[in-house]
Amino acid sequence: MNTSIGKIELCHVIMNAAGVRCITAEDLSDLDNNPGCAAVVTKSTTLLSRVGNEVPRYYDTAHLSINSSGLPNLGYKFYAGYPRCSKPYIISVSGLTTEDNITMIKYISWHKNVDGIELNLSCPNIEGKSQIGYNFEDMDKVLAAVSAVISPRLNFGIKLPPYFDMEHFRMAAKIINRYPIDTITCINSLGNGLVIDPETDLPRIKPKDGYGGIGGSVIKPIALANVRQFSKLTKCAIIGCGGITCGRDVYEHLLCGASAVQIGTEFYKDSLALDRILLEFVAYISEKKYTNIKQIPLC
Repeated sequence: MNTSIGKIELCHVIMNAAGVRCITAEDLSDLDNNPGCAAVVTKSTTLLSRVGNEVPRYYDTAHLSINSSGLPNLGYKFYAGYPRCSKPYIISVSGLTTEDNITMIKYISWHKNVDGIELNLSCPNIEGKSQIGYNFEDMDKVLAAVSAVISPRLNFGIKLPPYFDMEHFRMAAKIINRYPIDTITCINSLGNGLVIDPETDLPRIKPKDGYGGIGGSVIKPIALANVRQFSKLTKCAIIGCGGITCGRDVYEHLLCGASAVQIGTEFYKDSLALDRILLEFVAYISEKKYTNIKQIPLC
């Protein structure tokens, strides 16, 4: 079930989401050797290495997760220098300033072991930092600056926050269509949710006074709506992300216009989830008599 996302060819439609089991060299090696993962996506990297927010910073239930990890990572030079993977290798970039993003992307652009960059415009878990994807003026400026320095060899991807208003979809798409962006990953987690522990009557996580990004199956309807809108409004290949727990969920993302998917919460819960979901997806579309994903209609 081959697919393509911009300049990158994939052997199937599933990969990890940035942030999950992708920080260390051991993590990246495990992803490279995981048949359920068609590409290796790194943790969102910053200019300097970060420990991240205080713990506990993650909690999940059967239907949702909440996290405020605070971008723990080993710094952009570590990920740029990681040895060549056997499959496409994508570095997620999340600079704390536009200048940081430019510095990192210039450096990464010259490394032949890297196939793509996913510019994170949507991290909701940094104290005192707003999500660029919600400030359209800043988003335009960042994309203009990055477009001027990224190597045309690389797949240029962006990761967006969830949008809810139809006019916001149109405003974001208008900006995106000005630049040579190959792929859009949507969505990142829903920012600033709050989950209370019934035993203590306190928030489940500590950072940001208990506020964190919400993921898991509960966000799938919002993810599907974003995938569908951006597949219609932009020229980019869409990577669906959000609420995927089984093969049918992958199928629904493709129905809405995604060419591939990323899986976060379910992969965090179960290291074997990517393999299982891939097998379920292949079995599901085989039952429908599809022999390739291009036969899947748009809903």
